[in-house]
Amino acid sequence: MRLDVFLVPSELSPAALDGRIVAVIDVLRATTTIAAALSAGARTVIPFADTEDAVRTAKQYERGEVKLAGERHMVAIPGFDLGNSPLEFTPAAVGQQTVLLTTTNGTRALLAAEDAKAVYVAGFANFSVTLERLQLALDTGHSLTIVCAANEGTVSLEDAACAGRFVHELRSANGSLDVNDGARLCALLATHYGGDLAALFRAAAHGRALHDAGFVADLEVCGTVDIHPVLAEYSERAIRRSTAGAVTDRGV
Repeated sequence: MRLDVFLVPSELSPAALDGRIVAVIDVLRATTTIAAALSAGARTVIPFADTEDAVRTAKQYERGEVKLAGERHMVAIPGFDLGNSPLEFTPAAVGQQTVLLTTTNGTRALLAAEDAKAVYVAGFANFSVTLERLQLALDTGHSLTIVCAANEGTVSLEDAACAGRFVHELRSANGSLDVNDGARLCALLATHYGGDLAALFRAAAHGRALHDAGFVADLEVCGTVDIHPVLAEYSERAIRRSTAGAVTDRGV
């Protein structure tokens, strides 16, 4: 089995997805926000690349059943119900709702990975439950791909470090696991920062940008390991809460 990490979605090839179990990471903030939404009781989260598609899809629902959410360049989209702060996604805001989400980086990365055998939404916020599912995938003979959402096509320090933590844990448990150079690089980065995610975010360009834009509380949530311990599976164009260790038609 193999574990490959891709630091930007544009590196993905059909071979990196075919038959693979994939984890998509956008620590700041989309995958954290998705975990928060599902933890708060959202029925599903549907990712979109652009605002027009999200708005058009919203018209197919009853108004009380759907929430439009998203951002561009960190700022909430005018006219949408919610932005991309995980703190906004409370039971009162999204419980029993379908969330239509579009973000600058994370939702595009999810769409880029949708042809894989199974796709999971990953971050520090739901690290342990996602790690359990990735280990199950290896146990059942599947190779893995981790995709970093990156920041507008450039490498994102926080996504790479989170990927590296997955690599470190999986290699520790699977000594013969073959990995690519991206995985090795990310593992070194994770070792460098260790558990000091505040220092990681201070060093990361996007972390500094969010801090300067007033999203300090978001950084605290995004940097709290297992704060939203939900297994989030992207299948048939929607992200739903899955059961850790369960076997699904599309997943492992």
